[in-house]
Amino acid sequence: MTGQDPQGLEACYRDCRGELLRFLIARTGDSGEAEEVLQDVWIRLRQVPAGPIANGRAYLYRMAQNLVVDRIREKQRRMQRERAWLDDRTDRAASGAEPVDPSRTAEDTILEREETARLLSALATLPDGARHAFELHKIEGLSHAEVAQRLGISKSGVEKHMAVAMKYLRRALLD
Repeated sequence: MTGQDPQGLEACYRDCRGELLRFLIARTGDSGEAEEVLQDVWIRLRQVPAGPIANGRAYLYRMAQNLVVDRIREKQRRMQRERAWLDDRTDRAASGAEPVDPSRTAEDTILEREETARLLSALATLPDGARHAFELHKIEGLSHAEVAQRLGISKSGVEKHMAVAMKYLRRALLD
């Protein structure tokens, strides 16, 4: 078919459309995708400028094969983008472990709130000396010596208050 014009290619397309479809199904493994590629072949075929084409059938097969390769490359690029996005959004290990959603679950949030409520309730019922020592040391971040100075007691007294507070709070949280 020397000197092939677009109308000649269209006739060649109509003649070998079934063969092209089987070829594309074999290449893509999916009849739906093969139909899409075949449609792309038709669209591109309509845009081919007039000019000499030695073998219209070979030209169509090459066009179809190139479109399949383009789709595979695009699919690989999309997968790489999605994998990069997923790796950024999760704590995915480099070993290929399953992705983990770093956000807290509703159950974790509820459990944390319940524990906080128990802790606050237990803090409110602590003896005054132990509560003041605990709050100054654990909440305000003062050292035992600074707590002792502020409360006007010995460092040993602060340690005893802290021991009472910790024992009481530990028991409250375990119950």
